Amino acid sequence: MKTVNTKSLTWSEELIARISDIGLLVKFKLTLLVVLTSFASYAIVAAGSFSWVIGGLLFIGGFLVSSAANALNQVLEKDFDQLMDRTKGRPIVTGRLKSSDAVLIAGIFSLIGITCLSIINPLTGLLSMISLLIYAFVYTPIKRHSTLAVAIGAIPGALPMMIGCTAFTGSITYMAIALFAVQFLWQFPHFWAIGYIGKEDYDKAGFKLLPIVNGELDRKLGLHSSIYAFLLILVVASLYTIGVSMIAVALCLVLSVAYFIFSIQFHLRFDRKSALNLMFSSFIYLPLVLIILFVF
Repeated sequence: MKTVNTKSLTWSEELIARISDIGLLVKFKLTLLVVLTSFASYAIVAAGSFSWVIGGLLFIGGFLVSSAANALNQVLEKDFDQLMDRTKGRPIVTGRLKSSDAVLIAGIFSLIGITCLSIINPLTGLLSMISLLIYAFVYTPIKRHSTLAVAIGAIPGALPMMIGCTAFTGSITYMAIALFAVQFLWQFPHFWAIGYIGKEDYDKAGFKLLPIVNGELDRKLGLHSSIYAFLLILVVASLYTIGVSMIAVALCLVLSVAYFIFSIQFHLRFDRKSALNLMFSSFIYLPLVLIILFVF
């Protein structure tokens, strides 16, 4: 990606370029997906008591907090992002945004976002703050030192589900724990499939996210993916015990078994095709589960 020379742009073009860079800084598309999972979990538990006021605060607050976490992540990793093909065009790396500006944006977004979520209830605000701190200041630095980063990163990755539930209940219920567990467990096969495909890029930046044995990816990666996918089946099945309809549980189990099968194939074949199949199945799995739980 070429660096934008804002001196040659009109004020409107410069504004558009700046907004575009901020979108890249906060990882707009990824942030939107994260917030939608939180919004969906709120819609699932709220059902007939859904409030657009709470939903709006949840969406805005969640978007801003997630954006702040992503902005801080890019500030802290700017020296490593320039080493990877998929991140070397980011605005801080190219100099289109200063690190100080990104920190300021993150500070403003986190303050407003946590405030919005705290207005819903204190627990929701607290969980969002914990998510931000773990992602930016625990997961981000440990990525270069230990594969434990994957498990640590899965915590803020799954907290949006719990946050959506607490926005309605004001407490941590079994449904909140179960939805958290679904997204937590789902992330391992999802990430390891992506990691298999993007290993060279991670190596360039020195990230220790993937287990290496004798210079090669540990073949147990596929086995571990299968274990987490199997645990996902058990969690989904447990939803029936808390009143989720048999139809919803059955449909989610079908999806979970399919995800498990793709994980097994990744374990047995351990090649690019099986990794791609697992990755694409992970993209489909979570949205469909949320839709099913909402509809049924």
